[in-house]
Amino acid sequence: MQRRPLLRVLAVAAAASAVGGLALPAFAQANYPTKPITLVVPFPAGGTTDIVARVVADKLGQELGQPVIVDNRGGAGGSIGTAYLSKAAPDGYTLGIATASTHGINPAVYPKLSYDATKDFTTITNLASVPNVMSVNPAVKANDMKAFIALAKSEPNKIAYGSAGNGSVSHMMGELFKMSSKTELLHVPYKGVGPALNDALAGQVQVLFDNLPSSLQFIKSGKLRALAVAAPKRVPALPNVPTFAELGLPEVNDSAWFGLIAPAKLPADIQARLNAAAVKVLAMPDVKQKFEELGATPVGDTPAHFAAQITSEVAKNKRVAAAAKISLD
Repeated sequence: MQRRPLLRVLAVAAAASAVGGLALPAFAQANYPTKPITLVVPFPAGGTTDIVARVVADKLGQELGQPVIVDNRGGAGGSIGTAYLSKAAPDGYTLGIATASTHGINPAVYPKLSYDATKDFTTITNLASVPNVMSVNPAVKANDMKAFIALAKSEPNKIAYGSAGNGSVSHMMGELFKMSSKTELLHVPYKGVGPALNDALAGQVQVLFDNLPSSLQFIKSGKLRALAVAAPKRVPALPNVPTFAELGLPEVNDSAWFGLIAPAKLPADIQARLNAAAVKVLAMPDVKQKFEELGATPVGDTPAHFAAQITSEVAKNKRVAAAAKISLD
């Protein structure tokens, strides 16, 4: 007599279990995040990428209610950490920083790159834009860009520019400048921007293409002379230095950028949650102040806009790499 009610109870319990099993992912997703988040920085600690990441990570963790822990995984121009991120679970608990190197240059110069910059990631937002700068040693007899281009054209391949290494942002910027200005400069690659900067200060190389934060103090002290900045408008810290666009070289006018990404197939509601939180963080006065000290500008755009920027960057750098015959193993 008890068999039928017992079967009914078991059936109801099984159904409830099934429904609970189906509902659990949605429930967990709606309450995201429920544990700490890892933010992969594909460069060593101390650089501009790491600094931007840590400024954002601290505030993003407060906004999300869970710690955001920075994990530096440098090497191979950022490709090691970026490849690691591409293979992580798309659950919102492993995020990363995309840069002009990892998602613009690397796809153009590494034929065997282990990730696809436009397919293997979910964009969240571009966090910050950082001006680039072209500066010269004060011994160079050119006080402005017009004079420098005339000098370079009169001495093909006799003026050397230093870069952070083959395939680096500064290398690609130098090659793009050469193409746009129709000049021939000698490229001298270094193992990082530090040694290149030291030799530019010493006059071993005459020209340096660099992110503004690392060169700014030397420009202000007169140890380097800035000829142009790559930025949407003039930089407040250097109001007398024109942009490349003002000088008729708009192709060279792209700033460095640092964006927030996740592995491909991140659920749309988590993507939206992260975008909203990051945009809110970028609007905070203390974050704006810290970025201003770096010479950076907060961005906070939509995922679609950031994705379009990455696609454009890859295409641009492939053109430059092909023209300059840059290909790295």
